Amino acid sequence: MKAPDANHATAQSVTILRGVGPTLAERLARLGIERLIDLLLHLPTRYEDRTRVVPIASLRPGARAVVDGEVQRVESTFRRRRTLLVALDDGSGVRLTLRFFHFSRAQQASLSRGQRLRAFGDVRSGSGGVEMVHPEYQLLRGDAVPEAPEHLTAMYPVTDGLGAPRLRSLVEQALRILARHPLPDPLAQVGTLVGLPSLNEAIRLLHLPPAQADLEALEAGRHPAQRRLVFEELLAHQLSQRLLRASLRTDPAPVIRADGALFDRFIASLSFSPTQAQRRVIEEIVTDLGDGQAMLRLVQGDVGSGKTLVGVAASLVAVEAGFQVALMAPTELLAEQHAISFEHWLRPLGVLSLRLTGRLKAAERRSALAALDSGEGQVVVGTHALFQEQVSFARLGLVVIDEQHRFGVHQRLALREKGLDSQGLAPHQLVMTATPIPRTLAMSAYADLDTSIIDELPPGRTPVRTAAVPTSRRAELVARIAQQCRSGAQVYWVCPLIEESEHLNVSAAQVRAESLAQALPELRVMLLHGRMASAERTATMADFKAGRGDILVATTVIEVGVDVPNASLMIIENAERLGLAQLHQLRGRVGRGTAQSSCVLLYEPPLGQLSRARLDIMRRSNDGFEIAEKDLELRGPGEVLGTRQTGVESFRVAELVRDADLLPDARALADTLLAGDGEARRTVALLTDRWVGKDARYGAV
Repeated sequence: MKAPDANHATAQSVTILRGVGPTLAERLARLGIERLIDLLLHLPTRYEDRTRVVPIASLRPGARAVVDGEVQRVESTFRRRRTLLVALDDGSGVRLTLRFFHFSRAQQASLSRGQRLRAFGDVRSGSGGVEMVHPEYQLLRGDAVPEAPEHLTAMYPVTDGLGAPRLRSLVEQALRILARHPLPDPLAQVGTLVGLPSLNEAIRLLHLPPAQADLEALEAGRHPAQRRLVFEELLAHQLSQRLLRASLRTDPAPVIRADGALFDRFIASLSFSPTQAQRRVIEEIVTDLGDGQAMLRLVQGDVGSGKTLVGVAASLVAVEAGFQVALMAPTELLAEQHAISFEHWLRPLGVLSLRLTGRLKAAERRSALAALDSGEGQVVVGTHALFQEQVSFARLGLVVIDEQHRFGVHQRLALREKGLDSQGLAPHQLVMTATPIPRTLAMSAYADLDTSIIDELPPGRTPVRTAAVPTSRRAELVARIAQQCRSGAQVYWVCPLIEESEHLNVSAAQVRAESLAQALPELRVMLLHGRMASAERTATMADFKAGRGDILVATTVIEVGVDVPNASLMIIENAERLGLAQLHQLRGRVGRGTAQSSCVLLYEPPLGQLSRARLDIMRRSNDGFEIAEKDLELRGPGEVLGTRQTGVESFRVAELVRDADLLPDARALADTLLAGDGEARRTVALLTDRWVGKDARYGAV
């Protein structure tokens, strides 16, 4: 269905605007502006009050002001750098210097003595009094004094070759077109929007706010006009993701049912019993697998909650029913760890599990591909190599994706397409993450998935004690390591880089391993990093897990998937440089046994405000969901999810942390619209086209 906006005047290309040729159109496209509607929804990030012209004598350093004056002197100097100095006088008794470091001959010629100017900029102290550096200015012709603008001046995100003044003039052209052709506003009567301006009023106000507008509310993103647009954008993104989900659910999926014999044998082989939370999530998955529609389920759990066991259980249901399973992990090391775990659990059950990563030898790869194609290979664990063209499955029924936030939606859908069989049956999808997702973010970024939460840790797990320690106390830590290892425990020492860097004061893993080996010659120091060959990494981890090493110095490659119950002390060097999610994941490598475990966050003082906040929450809490909420607050959704996650960074107006209170109403209205009649469907098409456009995530990839 074609959206109503598709035929609207604002659907036209920006090239219809005066002065927009191919070069300017290309620059606008860098900002995501191709249609007039894109330009109208490219909102200011801040505003400046240029509505009052003030005497130069009243200027004070630190202010931003508009002044009128006459050029008294123009001087080009070549002291430290080429500089143009323009002395401006308005008769108030004080002269203002305009300072330009980048200027053309034509610009210098236009600023001749006697020329009248209106200038706006930041006022600062200079050697000869007050000055402005690179102010915006306009030449005043004749004796006429132009009136000051009636509106606050909008400041937009810009790009090279396209400054704020030019962008403002283009927006004003688009607003004149909008005045003649108002946008359809089907949400005008929605209860949530009562008391807010209409869509068209909101757009105009945000580009041209009156002088008396609440500047504080505008700067905070809480103005009613902004709230009006934020709600509509959140709704549009909810709709696009529900449509993605609906398009995936329309494809029939294999009915996967089994009597549970393999699962029962698996549970009987364990030395522990699954938690109630694990059993509940497994039951939800089994129900999904058997209903004939493609499962799209996200399983969240804190570090150590047992997601791998849930993945194995789901895989056994599929294998027993005669289907293949593919598990995709984001890194070689994590894929290797999963492959080891799956083989350990599945081989005694007579299930053939394979691995498929980019570093397999040619013969091993050919053998794995042949086994998958014939159906002999029942479970395969790998990286993104799983959805390469030459990989073919005989009967793929279930796709398990670990650490979903490391992959983009398109990668997840590509693996789904790989599994479509000759009858058009789509494989079920189980997405797992050990990085708890804040509720606000889950409601927005994962609206196309059902969600299960493993909210219970296995019995016997004790919270990890966490301390933040400056690097000046490194010697104390080395002594503590010696004591810890003499008692039979093992230690991780994590460094952000492999080798020393001239540019960052960050200790490297290789250097740290050498220094620890010298300081503690009686202990066995091992090294693990991402540049090692796959087989060497696997062997190193196996040796450390078997107790053949006392200290493992590693990069953040051990962030997820590494399980050594005897390791009870972790030291994270330069912890101030790592994000909360990564720190929490690294800390989760200890505390997996019965002994009391500790994590030391070693930092280089002085700490910045953001780094201090991160280390403080790590010291206070072991709750991954609480930490995730704080991470979202500190860093924003794009960083928390990773830059590959589509649909979150593309928000034009909304900010998930700031606007979280609008999400429940947006979700409820999305449900209503998607269940509605033809008029509701037209509204859905209009909103998704208006706000999401070509980035809409629904439809096959």
